[in-house]
Amino acid sequence: MEYNLADLFESVVDVVPDREALVYVDHPGTGAERRLTYGELDAAANRIAHHLLDSGLKAGEHLGLHLYNGVEYLQTVLAALKARLVPVNVNYRYVEEELVYLYRDADLAALVFDAEFTERVAGALPQTEKLRHLVRVGPVPADAPHLDAVPFAEAEAAGSAERGFGPRSPDDLFIIYTGGTTGMPKGVMWRQEDLFFAGLFGGEPSGQPVRRPGELAERVAKNSPGLTFFPAPPLMHGTSTLTSFVAFNYGQRVAIHRKYTPEDVIRTIEREKVSSVSLVGDAMLRPLIDALRGPLQGADLSSLFSVSSSGAIMSETVRAEFQALAPHVMLLNNFGSSESGSNGRATNDSGPEKGFRLEVNDRTQVVDPVTHEPVAVGEPGRLAQRGHVPLGYYNDPAKTAETFFQKGAERWVLLGDMATVDDHGIVTILGRGSQCINTGGEKVYPEEVEQALKSHPDVYDALVAGVADAKWGNHVAAVVQVRAGAAEPTLEEIQIHCRTKLAGYKIPRQLVITPSIQRSPSGKADYRWAKTVASEAEARPTI
Repeated sequence: MEYNLADLFESVVDVVPDREALVYVDHPGTGAERRLTYGELDAAANRIAHHLLDSGLKAGEHLGLHLYNGVEYLQTVLAALKARLVPVNVNYRYVEEELVYLYRDADLAALVFDAEFTERVAGALPQTEKLRHLVRVGPVPADAPHLDAVPFAEAEAAGSAERGFGPRSPDDLFIIYTGGTTGMPKGVMWRQEDLFFAGLFGGEPSGQPVRRPGELAERVAKNSPGLTFFPAPPLMHGTSTLTSFVAFNYGQRVAIHRKYTPEDVIRTIEREKVSSVSLVGDAMLRPLIDALRGPLQGADLSSLFSVSSSGAIMSETVRAEFQALAPHVMLLNNFGSSESGSNGRATNDSGPEKGFRLEVNDRTQVVDPVTHEPVAVGEPGRLAQRGHVPLGYYNDPAKTAETFFQKGAERWVLLGDMATVDDHGIVTILGRGSQCINTGGEKVYPEEVEQALKSHPDVYDALVAGVADAKWGNHVAAVVQVRAGAAEPTLEEIQIHCRTKLAGYKIPRQLVITPSIQRSPSGKADYRWAKTVASEAEARPTI
């Protein structure tokens, strides 16, 4: 056996086939749920894998997953891995033009999609000549255009439940497309062995990674069931799929919902005795707080051990609000990316005053982006990671050469995050270099200002962008969603508040109040939207 994700999953199945692996709950209490043991999930994935191979797909071809959360999502990922097809996540919020780009860029040969996306898939299909096999999940809407797609239930029924697959390789690929909030999405190409160690912690997030593939199942056989992992964001967000595989590598249970509804999340935590919830920043944590203060006040969260975030940080203010409601729950700001897997975890003193501070793993450094040498203490540089890193970006050799480099005997990835390191090795994240605002020659990183804004009692959510300015080149603009029932703060009030936490040049010079903050389905910031909103507001004539 190799460090191949399908091989590893099957080794777990073989030692705990009757243990519950997956529970899907649509709305708790409605009866709309599915439960599968490890043996049942394995057989279900085998059926789809055999259908795909019987349909003429070959090892190495790319399979798109254009799906909401559901059993079918994880079943299809496992099927792809078993059949040595390359799974590719598709953002279900994309419109036709964006889908054409992704389908073509990813060279999709097959697509599994939810029926409600039929119209968009039909619109994109004529421009994606390599896409030749479609599998549709769910009933077709009455007014949907005709598509020659195999119903998922038929595909599952036709395929064999047995394994019977050929040998696999640790070099088999897994592609994760980035969200594209700062540009067109890019497909990050991972060898499965590298993803296992960088993104799945080598089978052990809190201890020593396995030293050989067979050790994973040996550890699972000794573990007792009882943990339930609940990835709340969409599975098409790479972190949620990886969280599910972390649970599978433990031989524990995964709970999923079709869509994120705070009240339903809390009911599932109660009902399924969830141990760990993963989400994306304040955009997901704040609604949970609102539900716990309102309709679900007094909910039983006694089983919950941790709430973790990646992709966006949980701000100091919002963390404090949640801890007041659930003081026993550990809040973890994890830090990583599609290009690096895990880099580290925020320190307890991270916040507006000290910044977003990380205890990084031994594979992460802050380096000069040109020389790739470690920077001096206190000097800004770029985060970089070595060892188990991706091969590059699919279909983008120029961006690959810009981001990935060889240093000595090791391969490195240069990440987009600007940072400094102190004499204790603690890394302070300044922000994404691509979002850095240059105002009067000074650099301002949006995340730092957003933390300060979110600590204002009337601010529910906020994004920060740079807007063209005749005097300063750019000025700092705050796009703010006000807390329900609160009065809209004035720019002066925001400035006074921020001056207690930020240097003068970082203070917002413009305030735009918006009904809601636009983010990706996974909760990541949409900075292009924020910049457009702020720029358009600045251009409007004043009365």
